[in-house]
Amino acid sequence: MHDQLTGKQYWENYWKSVQLPLEIRRENAAPNIQAELDVFEKYLPKLPLSVLEIGGAPGQYLAWFHKTLGYEVSCLDYSDEGCKKTRENFKLLNIRGKVYQGDLFSDTIQLPRFDVVCSFGFIEHFSDLNGVVGKHLEFLKPGGILLLGVPNLLGINHWFLKRLAPDLLKGHNLKTMNASNWHSFEMEFRLEILYKDYVGGFEPSVFLKQEKKSPLNNILFFTARVLNRIFHNHLRLLRKYNSKKTSGYLMGIYRKPEM
Repeated sequence: MHDQLTGKQYWENYWKSVQLPLEIRRENAAPNIQAELDVFEKYLPKLPLSVLEIGGAPGQYLAWFHKTLGYEVSCLDYSDEGCKKTRENFKLLNIRGKVYQGDLFSDTIQLPRFDVVCSFGFIEHFSDLNGVVGKHLEFLKPGGILLLGVPNLLGINHWFLKRLAPDLLKGHNLKTMNASNWHSFEMEFRLEILYKDYVGGFEPSVFLKQEKKSPLNNILFFTARVLNRIFHNHLRLLRKYNSKKTSGYLMGIYRKPEM
């Protein structure tokens, strides 16, 4: 039911390469991240709430939630190296956050319920969208806020990636990136939609990857680099236009029923 499209060793290797400290900060954030922060600031309450990020290593988003919104932060991750990095990152940033290590789908995992549960770039690694969202809700208090974010690898992003990085695409459930498919879990769990949309506009960094070199791929990768530089430095105003075919990110914010 919850087949994971990327294995544990992938994440162990990934987190080993991460340099700390790492945190989201508006003053030096890329335009696509700033678009996410705009949504956070508009729709999330600035209250002393508790937040759990699932798959949250190494805690860079949690650092922003703590420092900007005053949240009490916790991270759940099943990677040994990811949890180690998160604890180290919290220490370096002087944040008293909690780190829980465990598999989201384990029957033995025991956590308290939180005011806010979120994940970014997580649910698209699972084949069963409703199943993984349902596990998020198990750790959310009645009336609490669920926050989901996924990269959008559809449209023009998919056109580039299927040529430049086809292996990367295999590790993602592309159906999770179509906002209309979220209607299924919204109905099943009776979620109140506070916000749902693509954000950040055209984001060339999404497809700025090259797994195999060839004359055509070299040209496409060069094109991606040029587009990335242009849209990061000169055409930021165009980022207000969002769609499934062009945008780099999809976000949803929901309220869980009280009963």
